Amino acid sequence: MNKRIEARLLCADLVDVEWKDPNGRIRRGVANLEDISLSGACLQVERPVPLGTAFRIAYPTGMLMGKVRYCVFREIGYFLGVEFEPGHRWSQKQFRPQHLLDPRRLVNRAADNSDATDPLV
Repeated sequence: MNKRIEARLLCADLVDVEWKDPNGRIRRGVANLEDISLSGACLQVERPVPLGTAFRIAYPTGMLMGKVRYCVFREIGYFLGVEFEPGHRWSQKQFRPQHLLDPRRLVNRAADNSDATDPLV
């Protein structure tokens, strides 16, 4: 069961990220922003980041702070789920990723066009 109450928007954009590794060293890098919602995001990074790590996502006019909630390796890298801290909610007015898609709009558009394109109707 999906516990999310906020829509996740699919996106593709490069963002600067920063966190402290278990030895206390500050790590910086570039991550691919995969999806985003008001309270969290999924990013693809090159190295694993421990659960619970404080994580900063920087964009041209600000930053989002959060904690790593999951880190899984998939064929092309590590995918991190970051839950934003209170007071660090995402807003399209502050940051609009370069490519942004609401999958609900695709589903609605497909449903609206299904009668016209379905040869069985």
